[in-house]
Amino acid sequence: MTGPITVAVVDDQMLVRAGLRMILDAEEDIGITVEAADGQQAVRAIRQHRPDVALMDIRMPVMDGIAATRQLLAESGLATRILVLTTFDTDEAVTEALAAGASGFLVKDTEPDDLVRAVRAVAAGDAVVSPPVLRRLLAVLGPRFSSGSVSASDPADHSDASPGAGSQDRSRLLRDLTDREVEVLTLIGRGETNAEIAAELVVAESTVKTHVSRILLKLGARDRVRAVIIAHRAGLVG
Repeated sequence: MTGPITVAVVDDQMLVRAGLRMILDAEEDIGITVEAADGQQAVRAIRQHRPDVALMDIRMPVMDGIAATRQLLAESGLATRILVLTTFDTDEAVTEALAAGASGFLVKDTEPDDLVRAVRAVAAGDAVVSPPVLRRLLAVLGPRFSSGSVSASDPADHSDASPGAGSQDRSRLLRDLTDREVEVLTLIGRGETNAEIAAELVVAESTVKTHVSRILLKLGARDRVRAVIIAHRAGLVG
């Protein structure tokens, strides 16, 4: 990126917005460009200001964060990436955010440093799924994988695999991947960014991006968040 990361903060609670602003404004490479108190305001503001990242709460009046995410990401030419904020003990709708194309999922008690890293990662094109959210996603989506009931319209959709705990299912899922691609998928599953993977494997970041693109294509995974889920379902990550 050539300039500071621009961020929209969307939450119906003023104190939450103030806290997020305080954390992110303290970073030299991040700036808050707009705030919104509901999904309808968010859609208007994000269309106008086109921030790099939107921190989107799920439960809000007028229009919730899922509907706002779905509206925004259905628009061609809008490059804003959505990072969903959830309590997740009650927010079952996070799977709908996954289906809508959100790039990341964080619980609201995330540590400030982790929030900052997540914003940077999502702005750079990576995906972020905090461990509590990932565990819930696996619990919700796992039975669909295991039963083979995942369809093209499913939030966890991928073309050919139905990964479960067995070695046969794992072999089916990973059969088209090279050893290096399996290694990269494992690191994706651990939540590592392209830059972190490049440093660990001692390769160029552009090489990692190529691997990631090929992995998504071979798995039939629409985006990186789904690759994280698949890596866990395949047993690559504990």
